[in-house]
Amino acid sequence: MTVIRQDDVIQSVADALQYISYYHPVDFIQAVHEAYEREENPAAKDAMAQILVNSRMAATGHRPICQDTGIVTVFCKVGMQVTFEGDLSLTDMINEGVRRAYNHPDNVLRASVLSDPDGKRANTKDNTPAVIHYDIVPGNTVDIQVAAKGGGSEAKSKFAMLNPSDSVVDWVLEQVPKMGAGWCPPGMLGIGIGGTAEKAMVLAKESLMDPIDIHELQARGPQNRAEELRLELFEKVNALGIGAQGLGGLTTVLDVKVVDYPTHAANKPVAIIPNCAATRHAHFVLDGSGPADLKAPDINAWPDIAWGDDGQSKRVNLDGITPEEVRTWKSGDTLLLSGKLLTGRDAAHKRMVDMLAKGETLPVDFTNRFIYYVGPVDPVREEVVGPAGPTTATRMDKFTRTMLEQTGLIGMVGKAERGQTAIDAIRDNKAVYLMAVGGAAYLVSKAIRASRVVAFEDLGMEAIYEFEVEDMPVTVAVDSEGTSVHRTGPKIWQAKIGKIPVTEEA
Repeated sequence: MTVIRQDDVIQSVADALQYISYYHPVDFIQAVHEAYEREENPAAKDAMAQILVNSRMAATGHRPICQDTGIVTVFCKVGMQVTFEGDLSLTDMINEGVRRAYNHPDNVLRASVLSDPDGKRANTKDNTPAVIHYDIVPGNTVDIQVAAKGGGSEAKSKFAMLNPSDSVVDWVLEQVPKMGAGWCPPGMLGIGIGGTAEKAMVLAKESLMDPIDIHELQARGPQNRAEELRLELFEKVNALGIGAQGLGGLTTVLDVKVVDYPTHAANKPVAIIPNCAATRHAHFVLDGSGPADLKAPDINAWPDIAWGDDGQSKRVNLDGITPEEVRTWKSGDTLLLSGKLLTGRDAAHKRMVDMLAKGETLPVDFTNRFIYYVGPVDPVREEVVGPAGPTTATRMDKFTRTMLEQTGLIGMVGKAERGQTAIDAIRDNKAVYLMAVGGAAYLVSKAIRASRVVAFEDLGMEAIYEFEVEDMPVTVAVDSEGTSVHRTGPKIWQAKIGKIPVTEEA
């Protein structure tokens, strides 16, 4: 029997979660760099440059790649010849590791997990509990895969119970455009086929733990149906032209994983789970000799890409901005924002809209102001704010018209596309929506020179802050006429790639 000490499990999980908060897997960096080198759309190429520069900064600075430091998912294979030394259950050991990792004073990670999910939605403060999957297997080791899954990409997961004769490829190609850019492409798609409904979802999630190896598969050729699907979907999903951050381009997915499992004759369950540009996972094995030893990757594996203003971006002073100036911006324009920028996301918007419905005065004046959809990581040491990348903007769509029409707000900054409800409200109020790059949170935070809470302090990272920013890079995603770059860009690039016919909306 192998004896695994309780403290070794706890320390290994904690170390792994700290490790993946600032180190991308090297295979991911290499795949993004390759996509960057071959990309022909300047906007998508710039987005990938920001992702790569941000990743190198996070790796050298030991700070989170993304402000959304995820919900922890663990795949744990326990050998049948293993016994544990300690007084905690294995689940409690893993959760104690999560607790220590997310409260580490040198690299605070954002706690995003809420209890009572359909009620009070109270933050557990330490990102516990993790979602843990166990498998009891032959052997005398404990094999653990740890991942930190961002909420934006998890929200784009899809599931269907297809008929046995239905095409998986057709269904996937129907779903991916509906996912929009909120999952922060380029990334990976994990696809689970078969089993039962919950089995298909677990297969899809676990497949994302595997390294990026699509080019090796292309070189040797498929050996089974799952590999045939990988190759076909990799080509056809990229042919959709969605591109990095949904801006249009040659690369939407870096790899497609397909795992299948026997299923009932009447069923064909299929699940899609995307992994975002903040791909974070680590694998280690405990054999009784001590905690896992996670070697730091060679920083030379990161490309030495310089990112900065190319002279084409317009500098904007947020402190003197006017509605008239906003109306001159066009979809696709790049801007550098300086001045005072308010923040607020789901909980703050809900509270403000409720206050307005009751005729109450808001604690912040939004007249001719911009709001940034963000929940930053707490600062450490000399930082004024931790990594502070954008959150998915579509979650604020239902609040947008009220905010624009009743508060004097003229602009918003977030991640990915807006839905038609928000686009209509932006057009009707001659406002604007700007997009920051998801997956470049540490880079964005370096543009923030000062930060203070101005309202709703009890909401923690969802409070309303006022940031003082300098040259914060953004793209005009929806202009005052309602033109969305997330609709025009992919359509242009789908036509350029020319493998899938471009269809006009009804």
